[in-house]
Amino acid sequence: MGTWRCVKQCGACCQLDPADRPDLEEYLSPEELELYLSLVGGDGWCVNFDHSTRECQIYPDRPRFCRVQADVFGDLYGIEAEELNDFAIACCQQQIEGVYGGRSWEMVRFNREI
Repeated sequence: MGTWRCVKQCGACCQLDPADRPDLEEYLSPEELELYLSLVGGDGWCVNFDHSTRECQIYPDRPRFCRVQADVFGDLYGIEAEELNDFAIACCQQQIEGVYGGRSWEMVRFNREI
């Protein structure tokens, strides 16, 4: 496996529909869950995701649970720092496939980057 990188103008992780993430309460604190749910728009996408540019409008100030960092993934999912790369790649591939499809341009771009 390659090295994880965020692919700009993908946005698959910004599809926040709680129906697709039934285990939110298992890893988010009550405060984080409240924040998460407040970010979900009527269409299931994050209210801060700009569909025209396909970018996060608050990227530098995005919530902790939106950050792919060893300390965050350790706290939320119990992932050790040395497991982060492979875990993040698998998460992105699963999310991209669910949102755009396994043969989508977004998946092709992600797989090229890693």
